[in-house]
Amino acid sequence: MFARFVAAAVLLGASLSSQASPGEHFDFGHAAKADQATRTVELTLGDMYFEPKSLTVKEGETVRFVLVNKGQLLHEFNLGDAAMHAAHQQEMLKMVASGMLTSTGMKHDMAGMDHGGMKHDDPNSVLVEPGKTAELTWTFTKATDLEFACNIPGHYQAGMVGKIAIAE
Repeated sequence: MFARFVAAAVLLGASLSSQASPGEHFDFGHAAKADQATRTVELTLGDMYFEPKSLTVKEGETVRFVLVNKGQLLHEFNLGDAAMHAAHQQEMLKMVASGMLTSTGMKHDMAGMDHGGMKHDDPNSVLVEPGKTAELTWTFTKATDLEFACNIPGHYQAGMVGKIAIAE
């Protein structure tokens, strides 16, 4: 099944150009420390779904996301708009092709290495292995169309994406 998702993502990706760049500035906010959070939101990452499927945050609010992977596959929590996710999916395809990522995890002996520019260290993103919990804390600075998504090849296309409404 993972191979089918990879194949679908490769076909989709062939028409997309990379739009992300290292050190990219995020108009919608920035990473924050957990002790700065005014609210904690727990999300379940299952195989091809998030629960809840949508969230509302306030402009200026700092949210600590607790991400619990209850699925059997590696998943990602990534904040961005649709164009950012499309670009990040291309990076994730390269990580899978290089062997850096598998369907169930990251090769930890490769995690700190730079593989021709391939790293998974964006401040708006975290990988969560099956049965594990991770956290990401974010301050939302601007009302915009925003999604949280899993950009592991094929997961976004299978519906592993949710909406974040940012209220002013």
